[in-house]
Amino acid sequence: MAKLWGLCLKYKEQLLYLVFGGLTTLLNITAYFVCSRPFGFSPMLSNLIAWVVGVLFAFVTNKLFVFCSRGLGIKKVLREFLAFVTCRLVSLAADMGMMYLLVSFLQLPDMPVKITANIVVILLNYLFSKFLIFKKTAMEVS
Repeated sequence: MAKLWGLCLKYKEQLLYLVFGGLTTLLNITAYFVCSRPFGFSPMLSNLIAWVVGVLFAFVTNKLFVFCSRGLGIKKVLREFLAFVTCRLVSLAADMGMMYLLVSFLQLPDMPVKITANIVVILLNYLFSKFLIFKKTAMEVS
């Protein structure tokens, strides 16, 4: 049991990212489904709305719980938020590109494509957050 706990502590950041990334993905897919089915929005508009909802949720949870970026000064939060949104725009382009190519162009079923696109997006977003947005400075590490 102690060995398992040690692994959990060692990989705490990755495990928390999986938990909150999973919640973000669930929120994203739910928002997409609600927009596309009951509201009848197009797949592209539904995807964009789902992205906005997911980005707002992910920023807060990534900042506070995953990467533990505690600086709450307006400059730091604004810098992190702008970097976060910029990187999320890159992953949105990948997501929208996959949705357009596979759903709109190749006419594949939208929900399996949406789920697959989210897996790609999760990986991209983790790398962006870890190495570009919430990277720890030498002072924060020590």
